[in-house]
Amino acid sequence: MRIDAILSHMANESTDTLSPLLAALADPTRRAVVEALSRGPAPVSDLAAPYDMALPSFLKHLDKLEKAGVVTSHKQGRVRICRLRNGGLKPMQDWLAREERRWARSLDRLAAHLDTLEKDPKQ
Repeated sequence: MRIDAILSHMANESTDTLSPLLAALADPTRRAVVEALSRGPAPVSDLAAPYDMALPSFLKHLDKLEKAGVVTSHKQGRVRICRLRNGGLKPMQDWLAREERRWARSLDRLAAHLDTLEKDPKQ
């Protein structure tokens, strides 16, 4: 399958979860939040503390992560607690696994072709 056909297929999928996920993780602040949450749930105030930005701006980052399905949050008293969503990164893991298999097959074909050329240089 040609790359343009693959990209077209991906763009036309009605349940494209990879694009919003990649968009959410494109920002270094959001990647750092994901890394922080990998150590366990945390209040929004703790997550926002290392950043020199107003809380409403930081909340936009969390909102983007929530919409992408990476983070979930709930209110505990007056505190909003965030945590990583189980399986939130799975669409990216699945895509990377497919790409790895595709490239492995291509490299296997290349190796077989080079072996053929090595055995019979006239080809």
